[in-house]
Amino acid sequence: MKLNDLVIIGVAATTVVSCAPSKKEYASYELYPVRTGSLTEMEYAPDATRFTLWSPTADEVRLMLYDAGDGGHAYETVAMSPAENGTWTAKVEQDLKGKFYTFNVKIDGKWLGDTPGINAQAVGVNGKRAAVIDMRETDPEGWAEDKRPPLASPADVIIYEVHHRDFSIDPSSGIRHKGKFLAMTETGTVNPDKLATGIDHLKELGVTHVHILPSYDYASVDESKLDENKYNWGYDPQNYNVPDGSYSTDPYKPDVRIREFKQMVQAMHKAGIRVVLDVVYNHTFNTAESNFERTVPGYFYRQTPDGGFADASACGNETASNRAMMRKYMVESVLHWINEYHIDGFRFDLMGIHDIETMNEIRKAATAADPTIFIYGEGWAASAPQLPQDSLAMKANTYKMPGIAAFSDEMRDALRGPFNDNHQGAFLAGLPGGEESIKFGIAGAVKHPQVNNEEVNYSKAPWAEQPTQMISYVSCHDDMCLVDRLKASVPGITPEELTRLDKLAQTAVFTSQGVPFIYAGEEVMRDKKGVHNSYQSPDSVNAIDWKRKTEHADVFAYYKGLIQLRKNHPAFRLGDAGLVREHLEFLPVEGSNVVAYRLKGHAGGDTWGNIYVVLNARKETAKVSVPEGKYTVVCKDGFISEQGLGTMYGPEISVPAQSAMIFYQ
Repeated sequence: MKLNDLVIIGVAATTVVSCAPSKKEYASYELYPVRTGSLTEMEYAPDATRFTLWSPTADEVRLMLYDAGDGGHAYETVAMSPAENGTWTAKVEQDLKGKFYTFNVKIDGKWLGDTPGINAQAVGVNGKRAAVIDMRETDPEGWAEDKRPPLASPADVIIYEVHHRDFSIDPSSGIRHKGKFLAMTETGTVNPDKLATGIDHLKELGVTHVHILPSYDYASVDESKLDENKYNWGYDPQNYNVPDGSYSTDPYKPDVRIREFKQMVQAMHKAGIRVVLDVVYNHTFNTAESNFERTVPGYFYRQTPDGGFADASACGNETASNRAMMRKYMVESVLHWINEYHIDGFRFDLMGIHDIETMNEIRKAATAADPTIFIYGEGWAASAPQLPQDSLAMKANTYKMPGIAAFSDEMRDALRGPFNDNHQGAFLAGLPGGEESIKFGIAGAVKHPQVNNEEVNYSKAPWAEQPTQMISYVSCHDDMCLVDRLKASVPGITPEELTRLDKLAQTAVFTSQGVPFIYAGEEVMRDKKGVHNSYQSPDSVNAIDWKRKTEHADVFAYYKGLIQLRKNHPAFRLGDAGLVREHLEFLPVEGSNVVAYRLKGHAGGDTWGNIYVVLNARKETAKVSVPEGKYTVVCKDGFISEQGLGTMYGPEISVPAQSAMIFYQ
């Protein structure tokens, strides 16, 4: 029966009963049909383009065709026909290349409004209309030959987190395509003192992975007004499967952003660096007007018991990864970035909102594509999601997700102080009590007989099955950067102390058995004028001043030295919990604010027999007992040299104040 069919009850009754497909047809979201095959919505061919939209509760669906990506009216409207598994289809038998389209869904007599669909892979300016293009024409020259740089083990990963604008926008960057994808393709760029910037700087530093902040099409920057220089981190998704136009040289041309994103990945790969994409599947920018809600109302979001939108993201909604089509959507989206854009890893924003099963499905799909793809995320949510704790991809459940890592806020906050008080210090500020949490991080969040979990700040049990499931860091884009945090939490800190404590913090990060992660610019003492949440602060706050590379050459050399030390010595990246327990031994120390350990017995096949690391946050020299014998010092007083900085003899070693010492037998 169609909507206008009448059912007459009695002689005078005129009650209309709708039997058209609508929400009423399904008693629960679990009963919605699941689309088989790919979720592609537009398949282009020169003779005909096929459109398919999954909208099982729709009464009608229209396809609108446009000449432009914005402005003007549709030149043609095509009625779509219902097909299998809740889909609607239309075939337009003409060459539509260069045209744009939207869908409009009607439910219970109401048209929901234009949407490019949930799976647009090319869009016009501001992502309001999808574009018909031939994806192969967006491949840069040599794209088919593009290869991921080799990666033997996840233990070898070293991550550098960066925002496109921060990296290149300052005049001191010497980069031409400031704030664009193409900024990361330029070689030979230098600061005013002729020191390398851009991609050459990254090569010189030695990182293996560059984590780019959200670069899919996000909503908060108006691509038609880029001269306004509006800044945003981009955690406000609009179209998940297409790059953002604000980082392209022409947001009006759908192919340009795609090609330039690929050129960026290709340039990184040529430089020996892998690319991690920051993904935000946990919420969308808006709710009622979102592509999800205009396609299948209610389905893609979780609801509270009273029927409202749940909001574990604190951004207005939380997506329902546990529902079959949202899970399928996330898996396919990740595969799209892997296959179409050659992305090498993913960082999941508020991963704790997603369910464990979905994250494991994503890992499985990524492994089938390439087992070296690295996946990690924030093992928490802004507030409690609408699923039981034991089913969520929270940090505490990391051991249930093999091949997926989570950030360790235990080690981070034990070093610099709690996330909820910028002015409260910890180990680096000379305050006692963080030592056990630092040891927890040094061991990579795995079970270790010498870590007393009762004294660890947030986790009373180890949560990683393997050390490669823990991200070791002291700061990131979110929260104060390290320099600002040290200034805020160490009263009266001098420039010399700032440098010493900065180096000390990162020594803990880079010698941890977890996967090390730094925030872009920290290697040149970047600050953000004390701004804690700079997600929409101007470039004057967020930009990296590349003159700092000259001013803080010793800090850059130290970071570079730590990275090289880690790469050259497998003892620091054992990659296996059993090996960590076997070779990592914490040493007894008198008093607080010192953590000391050794990596013994040629750990991981290391050429150095026993490696000692001492982290001393005291304002005075610390004495540590070691076995008698001769030791070669490779890190002392803020300098690193694998060739050696001198020799010393046990049984007592003196470690200078507010610094790290690394030596070996």
